[in-house]
Amino acid sequence: MQPFVHLHVHSQYSLLDGQASIANLVDKAMKDGMTAIALTDHGAMYGVKDFVNYVNKKNGPVKSKIKKIESEIATLKTTPSAENDLLIDQLKEKLALEKKALFKPIIGCECYLARRDRFQQKDKVDSSGWHLVVLAKNFKGYQNLIKIVSKSWTEGFYYRPRIDKELLEKYSEGLIVSSACLGGEISRKIDNGNLQEAEEAVKWYKSVFGDDYYLELQRHKTNRPDADSTTFVKQERVNKELIKIAEKFDVKVIATND
Repeated sequence: MQPFVHLHVHSQYSLLDGQASIANLVDKAMKDGMTAIALTDHGAMYGVKDFVNYVNKKNGPVKSKIKKIESEIATLKTTPSAENDLLIDQLKEKLALEKKALFKPIIGCECYLARRDRFQQKDKVDSSGWHLVVLAKNFKGYQNLIKIVSKSWTEGFYYRPRIDKELLEKYSEGLIVSSACLGGEISRKIDNGNLQEAEEAVKWYKSVFGDDYYLELQRHKTNRPDADSTTFVKQERVNKELIKIAEKFDVKVIATND
C-alpha cells in the first residue's frame, strides 16, 4: 500500500458530523498500516486529550523497546572498545526502526472561518463560516491552535465558534493549513464561479503560511439512495480548478476524506 495519512478526520466529538470513536479511528489506521492520523473535529478540540492518551497507550510497547535499547547503548558507551562501537551502531539501527514504528497523533481542528471577521455578528453571512483545516506542526503550533480555537468561542461565537484571518495571521507560527472540503473558502468561490476571488484567497494563505498551506482534493462517490448525488459532481468540477490554481501558485495538494 502506498504511504497515506488521513489529515481530515471527524470523530464523535464533531456533533452531528462524526460517529467514530477515538479508539476505533486509531485502531483502524494502525491496522491498515498507517503511521499517523489527524484529528480535525469541527470547531473544537474536545477529543485531543483522549486522542493523545490513547495513542500513547498504543505506543507503550514500542516505547518500552526504545527505552531498553537506549539504556543498552548508554551502558556500552561506559566501556569504549571497537567491539562495543560495533554493537552501538547495530543498536542505533535497531533504535531508528523502533522509532519509525511509533504511531503519530496529529492534533488539529476544522475551524469555521468568519466570512467577514469574528466580531461581526448580526447578518446571515455571519451565522456560519468557511471550513478550514488547521493542524499543529509542532508544540508552538499546538499552543497557537489552542489560542485561535479558544478565541473562536470567546470572541467569535455566533451560531458557531468562528476564527478569522486576523487570528490566523497573528498565530500562524507552527500551523499547517489546508483548504478543507466544498465548504472551504477556495472551493466555495470556485463553485460559485468566482475564480479570481479564489486565486486571491490562495495568494493570501500562501503569503501567511508559505509551504505549510495545502489545497485539498476530495472525491466522495456514493451509490446510497439517501445521499446527496450532487456532491461528487461538484467535487470533480472544483478539483479541476484546484489543480490549476495549485500549479499556478506553486501550492501543494493533498487527498483527504471528509
